Amino acid sequence: MSKASYIENMEKWRSAFTFFIPVKIRFSETDMFGHVNNVSPFIYFEEARIEFLKSIGLFDDDSNNGAMPIVADLQCDYHKQIYFNEKLNLYVKVNHTGTTSFDIHYMGLNGEDELCLTGRGRMVYIKPDTGQPIPLSDAMKNSLMAV
Repeated sequence: MSKASYIENMEKWRSAFTFFIPVKIRFSETDMFGHVNNVSPFIYFEEARIEFLKSIGLFDDDSNNGAMPIVADLQCDYHKQIYFNEKLNLYVKVNHTGTTSFDIHYMGLNGEDELCLTGRGRMVYIKPDTGQPIPLSDAMKNSLMAV
């Protein structure tokens, strides 16, 4: 795959990432062909997303008035195969904020700095007791777009 539909300019898109977590590919995440199973990147995305949100304070109960972010949709594009024991840097950034939601983009680079994965997803802030979306505060929007 040469390009994902949500990336207009690869160099510009790639240079906008700053936050990442390291991921070491475990044997249990591979399939019978020895490469990463197609569901495993979604686990990496989740781990990186949570660490990202924690790093900007949006996983604290005090900062969000009891609301919580949920995944509304999630997409992964596979650019290069990944194998057991490889190391990835899984990058996360906010691409857009809306009234009640925000779009997150993901990028996975291997040890040679080669693009292996890209992804995107929409998070919606909801009140857990009602399940209804709630508006993002200006402070939340500023935190999301600051990184």
